[in-house]
Amino acid sequence: MDLEKNNTKVNNMTEGSPIKLIFTFAVPMLIGNLFQQLYNMVDSIVVGNYVGKTALAAVGTGFPIIFFIVSIFIGISVGSTILISQYYGANDIENVTRTSRTIYTAMIIGSIPLTLIGIIFCGPILKLMNVPADTFPMARQYMVIVFAGLIGSLGFNINAGILQGLGDSKSSLLFLAIACIINVILDLLLVLIIPWGVEGVALATIIAQFLSWGFGIIYMRRKHEFLRFTILKFKFDKDIFIKILKLGIPSSIQQALFSVGIMSLQSLVNSYGSDFMAGFNAANKIDTFAFMPIQSFANAATTFVGQNVGAKRFDRVHKGTVSTIILSIIFSIVLGAIILPLGPSMLKLFNPEPNVVESGMVYLKTVVPFFILLSLVFTLSGVMRGAGESIIPMIGSIISLWVGRVPAAYLLAKYAGRDYIFYSYAIGWFLWFLVAVPYYISGRWKSKSESLLHK
Repeated sequence: MDLEKNNTKVNNMTEGSPIKLIFTFAVPMLIGNLFQQLYNMVDSIVVGNYVGKTALAAVGTGFPIIFFIVSIFIGISVGSTILISQYYGANDIENVTRTSRTIYTAMIIGSIPLTLIGIIFCGPILKLMNVPADTFPMARQYMVIVFAGLIGSLGFNINAGILQGLGDSKSSLLFLAIACIINVILDLLLVLIIPWGVEGVALATIIAQFLSWGFGIIYMRRKHEFLRFTILKFKFDKDIFIKILKLGIPSSIQQALFSVGIMSLQSLVNSYGSDFMAGFNAANKIDTFAFMPIQSFANAATTFVGQNVGAKRFDRVHKGTVSTIILSIIFSIVLGAIILPLGPSMLKLFNPEPNVVESGMVYLKTVVPFFILLSLVFTLSGVMRGAGESIIPMIGSIISLWVGRVPAAYLLAKYAGRDYIFYSYAIGWFLWFLVAVPYYISGRWKSKSESLLHK
């Protein structure tokens, strides 16, 4: 099927200025991430101010557990994005459709056991994380509700992955903006007017995600003829799914181990009490603003490299890599320069208690200055994934977390004190740098796409 004849070309990244293409593709994702972070922040601000610091700690401590359970589908979504971008760059629309149908079938069927596992095991996992007794009941209630509506979140991410593979980052922004507006309205309704506390926040989240997922399905069917397949009429292509798994499982493992590492670090943070927990969780929401450009530009690099590898335009890949690093570092510096001086005021939005604000600033001052290092490793990992190399980014991430961050955090806590534990982030990122840079320079990742497109 020819792209031009069927008027399906969304964003051809094989021609034109790499820095302009990557910037224009990443900006909608960056704005979308801002919307997502906004509605996550609204959740925390509402519970922190109108329910209390214990509720703020409860909502924040459940995130790594939710992320761990859904990490398998995050990885599979990444794999489908890479495969779709390569097929799309190769002008192979038939396989774009087969990939989209297969990933949807896997998501709908797989969401059932994931939901059950999350609901059943969230309580025991919270106990393993040393969640204080005053925080535990609300954290468990929040997580059970979020897991019950898990399919909405998975569906939205699958839609975003398909569209990003096509080079379309603007449509997902629209759906995320809709979810954000709905979530904010429901937060105010279900916490301030109807006093349901953390349960209200959780319900607002899953309702907003379901509606955003539904809008995405309607849009894709109307916009793209090759995506007009019936969602519940399952069609599963074994060969396509194996390719998705080869690309996605390393990312799934990386995400799962990352989540376990975060839970280990959260357990250490939890041992210092609810004030430190609340400050850490609030600061995490804020520092995400500095991380969002890194993530958005790395995702843009993945699609850019995928399409150019599919079109055999290897001459453009290095230019795209350099462009992405430049953009990522500039945005990180600017946002870091804004966040650090305004940190105390921003933390007070979540909870005004001095101990909470002080704890949050401990995190921000020791993590945000090192985001330039994170820009380099995230960009190189995104480039390698776009070319079909998922193993090295996984290895780098695992070493960063399990050889660097987690052991360093516990050692720093023991020998330097709690206010130094977050320097472990920079230690981990430096180890990742030592893995990613030499492998990128070697160029061995460039040959990975051949086995995907020509098997």
